Amino acid sequence: MGKAQDKLVDGLYGLGWAGVKKLPEPAAVALGRKIADVAWKRRGKSVLRLESNLARVVPDATPERLRELSHAGMRSYMRYWMESFRLPTMDPKRFSTDVRFQDENLLREALATGRGVIVALPHLANWDLAGAWAIGHIGVPFTTVAERLKPESLYDRFVAYRESLGMEVLPHSGGAAFGTLARRLRSGGMVCLVADRDLSASGVEVDFFGARTRMPAGPALLAQQTGAVLLPATLHYGDTPVMHGRIHPEVEVPGTGTRTEKTSVMTQALADAFAWGIAAHPEDWHMLQRLWLDDLEERP
Repeated sequence: MGKAQDKLVDGLYGLGWAGVKKLPEPAAVALGRKIADVAWKRRGKSVLRLESNLARVVPDATPERLRELSHAGMRSYMRYWMESFRLPTMDPKRFSTDVRFQDENLLREALATGRGVIVALPHLANWDLAGAWAIGHIGVPFTTVAERLKPESLYDRFVAYRESLGMEVLPHSGGAAFGTLARRLRSGGMVCLVADRDLSASGVEVDFFGARTRMPAGPALLAQQTGAVLLPATLHYGDTPVMHGRIHPEVEVPGTGTRTEKTSVMTQALADAFAWGIAAHPEDWHMLQRLWLDDLEERP
């Protein structure tokens, strides 16, 4: 991406942050749906990739059903962006009313142990809103990591935005993030990681909807190294402004096996929890990129 394109992309995101958060909420909702509908009708690469991914999640879906799901998926994706642009100006009291978690007690009980807590989520609904809920409703700040976006100024915007909500944000690149996360956990803190896609060589192969993909080893390795509680969480939207979530039971460290074997078992358990949430609400899974290994092999 050249410097001129960098400036254009950053300018567009800056316009979103500056403009959308000033809109009345109904206007922001309507704008998001309009943008989603236009993008979906154009049938671009992202929409086609979303449909391809959804075809694995809902293997018996007809082409018409897949188009319905991808349409709903694009609306869900744009709802995420409209909410995210508006989050810094949202009344914190709404985090208790607009976000509701099933089995919230599992998170509270894990935090009470003092062992530290790792919450691992897939790209479902609005994970930033879930983070704001944890800070505003549970009263616990947390640490997360963010991929270094291009241009750098865009990455800085994302970091500043998330820090304004009370999150500590570490860059994904470099080796320092893991050590910092481990220190936060050993002091009884909370770490939240979006963990359903890692196509690097360090990713752990898992079975996901009947095919192989890779997911990050970090959550499982952190739990092994620090003794922290590892909790999967899944999210979904409804027909109202309320976002729903579920805290899943702890993924425990196996009693036997090598570190690699334990990491494989634990990451597969995360994948299974993610698959449960995605299968229940496929339209809220914002996976517009290649994910499965055999899809990567299609490339020339």
